[in-house]
Amino acid sequence: VQKLNMLGLGSSIGTPEEGITAEVVAVTSFDELQELGDEVADKIVVYNQPFIDYGQSVAYRTRGAQEAAKLGAVGALVRTVTDFSIGSPHTGAQDYADDVPKIPVASISVENAQMIYRIYQSGKTVKVNLVMGAQNLPDATSRNTIIEHSGSEIPEDIVVVCGHIDSWDVGSGAMDDGAGSFVSLHANLVMKRLGLRPRRTVQTVLFTGEEQGPFGGWDYFYRYQNISTNYQILLETDGGTFTPRGIGFYGTDTATCIMQRIVELTAALNATELAISADGPDIYMWPPIGAPIGSLIDDTSKYFWFHHSEGDSMEVEDRDTLDVITALWA
Repeated sequence: VQKLNMLGLGSSIGTPEEGITAEVVAVTSFDELQELGDEVADKIVVYNQPFIDYGQSVAYRTRGAQEAAKLGAVGALVRTVTDFSIGSPHTGAQDYADDVPKIPVASISVENAQMIYRIYQSGKTVKVNLVMGAQNLPDATSRNTIIEHSGSEIPEDIVVVCGHIDSWDVGSGAMDDGAGSFVSLHANLVMKRLGLRPRRTVQTVLFTGEEQGPFGGWDYFYRYQNISTNYQILLETDGGTFTPRGIGFYGTDTATCIMQRIVELTAALNATELAISADGPDIYMWPPIGAPIGSLIDDTSKYFWFHHSEGDSMEVEDRDTLDVITALWA
């Protein structure tokens, strides 16, 4: 008998008080799961998917429960989505399908997923008792926070720097996305304290409800999309605040040329890289209506070591690096 450390995934249902005890089937892909067919019924599916990159591997976290339930599984355990592990599970959002039964689903560590898969592949029977007290409470009201530094010459034009202020309940959320929010806040404060009034209005927007939504991002969009031509750029930091390399940008060719000139001015910060793409979970809806977006390019080699885990703490952050990113954003 071995205890498995686990974290329930977002919106998962719970189990009965005594838990669910069932045999395991272990797979490394959805294709392997489909090949098992009827063997999956009344089993707990353990996904031991390799980490390829976050975009590909996270599909097992988001869709693992529904794909298992389609074949009659009674529960699912998903290998933590990370490229490095020291035995800790990581949580995150998952999605149920309306036409598929809901089953409890949790994340387990890379090491435990590999162990179960190895034993299962040897032909031995593995049983798991899954006990989860998860419950989904009604939505509560939360609010975006907007801090505005009005422009001196063309105040109707708006530049947004932003992050999100919600986090998962494990760790402290310092990396995801406390630091991104504080960098966005202090970029505005630094200009004010130095007596630098921008020509355009600079808004710091601290979004709520990103991890489950992005509810705050969509609310802001719906409120202000009618003045989208006023938005010169929206910049989000939600991919860690490690050593900065430059800015990711998505906009018109003309705007891209302007951004190239801008990043050339950041040579003193050693952050002159310009990528023709941008990632911002709270702002991705703006480009289709003509507003350009940008995101921080930083050294994310260790980001998924801490992502959505107990390891997401203040100890991840470096004071000097945060100062450099603040200067870059300002």
